[in-house]
Amino acid sequence: MITPSSNSVLEPVTSAMLHGVADVTAHFSRFRVTEIALDAAALSQFDASAMLPAADLLADAKVDAIAWNGTSASWLGIDRDRSLCEAITARTGKPATTSTLACIDAARALGSKRVGLVSPYTDDVQRRIADVWATEGIAPHAERHLGLRDNFSFGQVTPAAIADMIRAVAAEGADAAIVLCTNLDGAALAASLERELNVAVLDSVAVTLWRTLELAGGDIAALAQWGRIFQTSAIIK
Repeated sequence: MITPSSNSVLEPVTSAMLHGVADVTAHFSRFRVTEIALDAAALSQFDASAMLPAADLLADAKVDAIAWNGTSASWLGIDRDRSLCEAITARTGKPATTSTLACIDAARALGSKRVGLVSPYTDDVQRRIADVWATEGIAPHAERHLGLRDNFSFGQVTPAAIADMIRAVAAEGADAAIVLCTNLDGAALAASLERELNVAVLDSVAVTLWRTLELAGGDIAALAQWGRIFQTSAIIK
């Protein structure tokens, strides 16, 4: 997992999800990310030249698959992640994915038609995400966001606040709620809210693990307790 430096959620959550799962381990390599915004300085954090050295270091550990565990292509453009994955595979020989690509794969695999977008981001970032996702044929049906910019602060958002946003988009008719940020602690909410609301809950951290584990040849069903996506294989175009 290539990890934003200020992220305090995805590593412990991923490790918790894999607790007791035989023969699967997660490994992490960081690069600097401190804020999410649309100005040049914030956007430049996600240049491939910063990410690829982190991928090289992970390859030294003989991992079986690599993921950029972040959602930046959701506002930078999906092709950024596709190009990044191609570059990672060319350099390391390992299959690669990203959180954004995994979330898109998950929504398609579940046949979701009315996606509810839940994030901590600012108004302009949220609008950009809606536009970018629409180019993939997944225009958000409903959305909730918190107006935050500082990446570390995302990890301080309470599970109750995240659950409230998920319930809100479900109440507006979403058939899948996507928690689009790998520094929001929503993975543990997914299974219970799916039962409560009868919608899919696709947490970015959980879905990144789902797709990466599948690329690595692991058994996604071993994580079925974490939500319905772990009972569904990705649709590979």
